[in-house]
Amino acid sequence: MMQSEIQALDFQKGEILVFDKPLDWTSFDLVHKVRYIICKKLNIKKLKVGHAGTLDPKATGILILCTGKATSKIESLQADEKEYVATLKFGATTPSFDLESAEDGYYCTDHISKELLTEVLQKFVGTIMQVPPEYSAVKINGKRAYEYARKGIAVEIKSKVLEIKEIEVLSFDLPEVILRIVCGKGTYIRALARDIGEALNSGAYLTGLRRTRIGNYSLNQAIGLSDFLMA
Repeated sequence: MMQSEIQALDFQKGEILVFDKPLDWTSFDLVHKVRYIICKKLNIKKLKVGHAGTLDPKATGILILCTGKATSKIESLQADEKEYVATLKFGATTPSFDLESAEDGYYCTDHISKELLTEVLQKFVGTIMQVPPEYSAVKINGKRAYEYARKGIAVEIKSKVLEIKEIEVLSFDLPEVILRIVCGKGTYIRALARDIGEALNSGAYLTGLRRTRIGNYSLNQAIGLSDFLMA
């Protein structure tokens, strides 16, 4: 999107903005920053801004923001199919299943071949059950799961039904493997990495995650925060 196109948007009436979320930003960090920028430019005090699907701080890529009356579309956007490119490190685990926490376990990878990985991945394609990560925003008794996890409190997180539509091996160079994953709403790629590691009698966690598509929105439509700041 060009700067002139950004300037022509009617944020109060309602716009759908496709951002490339920066690394180490939470989804709410981006919402708050964009709201602040728009309010300052329009000289207004309030504006409804929300996001359509959380991205973890250690993930980058597409994050859809809706402003004004377009926030009514958030629920339908969240339900759209999503595509990710995920980098997994085998032979180790972390409590958060990504780089937000330090490695806490080590496992053998000598038995893992590309053929075995491809065979195991097929077991995750289709309708599956998944237990969300302890370090997640899932609500348990009115609190987020990560609030319990950060205090060292063990809680039961119920599994949920979700759909994995495709998993493709893009690169195999142990201990790292890069996968392209197409999935439905509510999928935790961190938890998928955990489960793939366990299915291979090893361990695995995410060292990189990039969301490349939500529904019909792809990365080539995404706005960088720096471009938005300059518009």
